[in-house]
Amino acid sequence: MPLPDPSLLFRPLRKLYRRLPLPYALRVLLGRIYRRIGSPVNRAIQQRILANSLFRPPHCHLQESLDSLPDYLFWGVIDWDFRHQRPQHLAEQLSLGGRRVFYISSTLQDDPRAGFALRPLDQTGRLFEVRLFARTAPIIYHIAPDATLACQLRRSIGELLSWANTHQVVSLIQHPFWTPVAGVLPNSRVVYDCMDLHQGFGNNAVELQDLERNLIGAADLTLFASAWLEQHWHQQIPRTPAQQWAVLRNAADFDYFSKPAQHPCQAPDQGPVIGYYGALAHWFDVELLAAIAEAFPHCTILLIGADTARIGARLRHHTNVRLTGEVPYRQLSAYLHAFDVCILPFRIESLTMATNPVKVYEYLSAGKPVVTVDLPELHEFQQQVTIAKDQQAFIDAIARALQAPASSAESRQRQAFAAQQTWQHRVQALLALTEGTQQQPRVSVIVVTYNNLAFTRDCLASLTADPQGQPLEIIVVDNGSSDGSVEFLQQWATSYGQTLILNDSNRGFAAANNQGLALARGEFLALLNNDTQVTAGWARTLRRHLQRNPGLGLIGAVTNNIGNEAKIDIHYQNSQEMAVRARQYTWRHAGLIVPCATLGFFAVMMPRSTYERVGPLDEAFGLGFFEDDDYCRRVEQAGLSCAFAEDVFIHHHLSASFAQMPGKQRQLLFERNKALYEAKWGRPWTPHVAREKP
Repeated sequence: MPLPDPSLLFRPLRKLYRRLPLPYALRVLLGRIYRRIGSPVNRAIQQRILANSLFRPPHCHLQESLDSLPDYLFWGVIDWDFRHQRPQHLAEQLSLGGRRVFYISSTLQDDPRAGFALRPLDQTGRLFEVRLFARTAPIIYHIAPDATLACQLRRSIGELLSWANTHQVVSLIQHPFWTPVAGVLPNSRVVYDCMDLHQGFGNNAVELQDLERNLIGAADLTLFASAWLEQHWHQQIPRTPAQQWAVLRNAADFDYFSKPAQHPCQAPDQGPVIGYYGALAHWFDVELLAAIAEAFPHCTILLIGADTARIGARLRHHTNVRLTGEVPYRQLSAYLHAFDVCILPFRIESLTMATNPVKVYEYLSAGKPVVTVDLPELHEFQQQVTIAKDQQAFIDAIARALQAPASSAESRQRQAFAAQQTWQHRVQALLALTEGTQQQPRVSVIVVTYNNLAFTRDCLASLTADPQGQPLEIIVVDNGSSDGSVEFLQQWATSYGQTLILNDSNRGFAAANNQGLALARGEFLALLNNDTQVTAGWARTLRRHLQRNPGLGLIGAVTNNIGNEAKIDIHYQNSQEMAVRARQYTWRHAGLIVPCATLGFFAVMMPRSTYERVGPLDEAFGLGFFEDDDYCRRVEQAGLSCAFAEDVFIHHHLSASFAQMPGKQRQLLFERNKALYEAKWGRPWTPHVAREKP
């Protein structure tokens, strides 16, 4: 059922107002009253209606997600329709390569709910523009998101990814505002696409600079559009061995710009055209343009782009300067082919020194002569462009270019160069970085087995099933199984090149885990019961929580079956349905961790530093019970905390090994270890409590 339109409430009043024969002065007064009182009331009513309604995802064609390919989220610095540049070109090429791409618009939609608006950008169901819901829809350049806004944005992106049944994500962040949202998504790779020196723009809030530093320090991969940008940040932030940096320059749609337009645009006056297109902003050198206009009075100086710095007004005395304003991207080629000489008249400042101009690649695709100021990145083009050191050199270079033959060997050389600098080339380089083998901190997983072969098979299969998961060091410790587990494990360990420890008898949960921990080489250590099945990205997501929260000593997952707050209300019939339900839940709880006094050790992870401070599990608890409570107390004693991650789900059968023990023996073991725990810690044991149902 569609939502009622709040504007309908005011429509009859508007009609009546228009029909009334009111004096002009009274109409003006009533208009001011409405803007001051009526409009806020209207908005408040609309927000109330939205807040009390359920979000329903849109209905549109969406291609099925492929297990082997991640979805790409472009966390935009501009809206899709603003100006067709690097973000849109990369997104389109990734979509053409079979990836699903969701372009998160820089404009938010004012809505108090968690949700999103969607606009398909092609017919394949692989490319979309997304507007996330956010109360009051703040402008992303003006603030850094506070905790409340970040929480709503995480829930909103969770709704999108849940609706899309996304398996895994590559987050391509193009503005630091998005860091607290995009940087915490589960089962994701975080890529910062550093396209510009953001502090060089006058509209970016100062606090966004801190977010950018945090982003560069935490991203799995940082791409720099220019070598100058990479050098700049190299001096600002020490790079760790685990961080991957690369220069990924801009490019051109060569096929589009290289072909002469069927109907080239004609200059308003006769004579050669000296042309520029792009932003007419504060970094545009008006004095240089004025000198060019005076030096070439017989030429038209054609400037194409949004004039945000009153360039036209400042050049109004130069009658041969023409401004068109912004033109659609699909008309640019027609204008470009009307140029006789292309220019890049920028001021030399930090912002422009950091840039790798897209337009130069496009100018060269058309084979046009290019004259530019001396920017660092343009030395990459020095065989194809003319770099002018000063104003007179710039004018002299334009004069020489105007005298050169229209179809010269130089023109063909420029196009040959541009043909190797396309967005297809850039996306191939991008994919090698985002989907290729990547250096990650090693995670060691210790799995203790005691019979229950069917559970063990499923557990180990889930550990090795994730096509994009990081390589794990898996150490299996068998406690004297007698159901065929030993033979299976020997074959499995040989096939997968993993470590197997075979005990002659059941040494108990703590002792067996300690054996595995003693051999583990990982920077992060996970203990996993054999009656579990992990979901895609579980290890990477838990590891990232530990890395983002240095005071966190131990972290677990949510599950379907446990005796404390980590148990969630989730239902499924088989492992395939489990994977879908788990994704839906974890996307909607992205980045959320919940403090927990005692974690169940069916699935926990700790950094090696915790293990070195706290030590091995206490083997006094024998076959099991209370060793997890004890370890959590020791973690607290070391000044660290415990929590479970709401965005990691692990299926758990619960007490599969203890189910083989006679009930009376199990109860005696429980009572014995409870007394041991209470004596050790000098206080009564606090029973675990399930979470309250909403």
